[in-house]
Amino acid sequence: MTQATGAVANVDRKPLKRRLLALVSAIALLPAAAMAETTAEPESYGTPTGLPFNLSGSYLSGRLAGFGKDYAQAAAFYEETLAADPNNTMLLERTFLLKLANGDVEQAVDFAEELEKAGLENFLAQLAIGAQRLIDGSYTNADIALAKGRNGPLAQLSIGISRAWALYGNGKIDEAVETIDSLSGPEWFEVFKATHKAHLLFAAGKNADALEAIEGAYAIDQGAIRVIDAYARILAANGRQKDAIDVLDQYDQQFRGHPKLADTRETLMSGEVIPPMVTDPAQGMAEILYGLGAVIGRDGGEELSTSYLQLALHLDPEAEFAAIALGNVFERMEQPDRAIKALMMVPEDSVLKREAEIQVGMNFNALDKLDEARAHLEVLIEQDPSDLEAVIALGNILRSHEIYDEAEATYTQGLDTIAELEDRHWIILYFRGIARERLDKWDLAEADFRKALELNENQPLVLNYLGYSLVDQGLKLDEALEMIKTAVELRPTDGYIVDSLGWVYFRLGRYEEAVKELERAIELRPADPVINDHLGDAYWMVGRRNEARFQWNHARDLGPEEDELPKILDKIANGLKDVPVTDAANAETKNNGG
Repeated sequence: MTQATGAVANVDRKPLKRRLLALVSAIALLPAAAMAETTAEPESYGTPTGLPFNLSGSYLSGRLAGFGKDYAQAAAFYEETLAADPNNTMLLERTFLLKLANGDVEQAVDFAEELEKAGLENFLAQLAIGAQRLIDGSYTNADIALAKGRNGPLAQLSIGISRAWALYGNGKIDEAVETIDSLSGPEWFEVFKATHKAHLLFAAGKNADALEAIEGAYAIDQGAIRVIDAYARILAANGRQKDAIDVLDQYDQQFRGHPKLADTRETLMSGEVIPPMVTDPAQGMAEILYGLGAVIGRDGGEELSTSYLQLALHLDPEAEFAAIALGNVFERMEQPDRAIKALMMVPEDSVLKREAEIQVGMNFNALDKLDEARAHLEVLIEQDPSDLEAVIALGNILRSHEIYDEAEATYTQGLDTIAELEDRHWIILYFRGIARERLDKWDLAEADFRKALELNENQPLVLNYLGYSLVDQGLKLDEALEMIKTAVELRPTDGYIVDSLGWVYFRLGRYEEAVKELERAIELRPADPVINDHLGDAYWMVGRRNEARFQWNHARDLGPEEDELPKILDKIANGLKDVPVTDAANAETKNNGG
């Protein structure tokens, strides 16, 4: 039995560590605070001190580090190779790009200027130079740097919006607006154009014009937090406070709210004058780079994404959304140490600080620093025991390390702060149920699972786990099998849940049906060692012995859990002992009058 997407799906005790680790990494987590030491970086990069420099060796090392997304090492190797071959424009461009992606922005700007002198057209170099001019307050020079233009939609939009903010800095409001309006490109341009036009006009005090612009952005995208925030603020600035609150209410109903929007609501309700989101040209350029960098990061393109986000944070070190987005990109790159550093950049007074701190705790766990992760999250829970995101984060980490008693206590601590359970609370009951099942507290576990289903009827993860657990114990078999079938109907492409159905059929002695479902699970998850092992078992029981050994060999090669490997090797050598019908199958026979 294996885990379902996003959580442990059933109760097979064998691939436990694999299932629980996957569970922890799949939950989207939020807030918490407390500082802790990150892993120390090497003191130097590039060719180690004492070793001779070799041009081709350094170049190849830079390429290898780049493939591994180790931007610091890659930049250092390219830089030392460039020093030995200073006329090589390819080395110059790679050094610039890697310095920028690594966050060495001031050094990157120097290389960008060298690229410009060499006549190389690189739009990121142009953005870096323009950004530095904005930071220096040299808006005219920033405009000159950005006015050259570059080909390609991403370059045109990035440079065009940035140039508009440089013009704004020079007081050329109408020209800035015209620059935005003149940008022509794909359909996705429009929401960025409308939003930045609104930001710029609002900052210039042209509230009515800003409202017209932001209404256009809102019509395109009613799920973007930055668009919603700007729309509510601009509505309020135009004397339409009730409409502003309605916009926030609609977002909350659809997406369950956001800390930033809650903060805006509080300001609106207080009657205070609400300021524009962007008031400075450097902030404006940072905003467009964050918006594009975050989208690029979700779709791959990590080097380009980190370049945009690092430049955004150079422009505006207080850019909380950019810091979180950069941390998320590093998490996807499996660089938790760098993710921690990015997340720590979220300002202390930001309403997103707890969200960032919870992610920090999760990244400590990803670094196998359980004590740091636990201490980090415990501080947050002590500050606010009702913060269920922090509670779930800590509970899941403890479960991933098989510390079930403390995980149960952590979930219970969170549940005790809830005055009245709501449908969204199903997940913490589900997680506590898993911890209790692992502690052999079945009655309590079953109660949690069934309560979770009361709150969220037909939740496939709960149906799958509860159904399998019942079958595993030979209890309420008709109901249990229907639960798992329902889970499969709800998630027919989830290989883990389909595997659960196949394995239940196996446990019931219904081997032909088990083969059918497990073959389907393999199609969905061909590289999962547990599913391959299960299919091998099912093949053996229906007499397909050669195919069984093939699946077991495949399971062996896919890296099964350490305690499973000897069992798989024994089956490869000796086959599966023709075991008697399971207790669960016997129970089913009795229930059916056999």
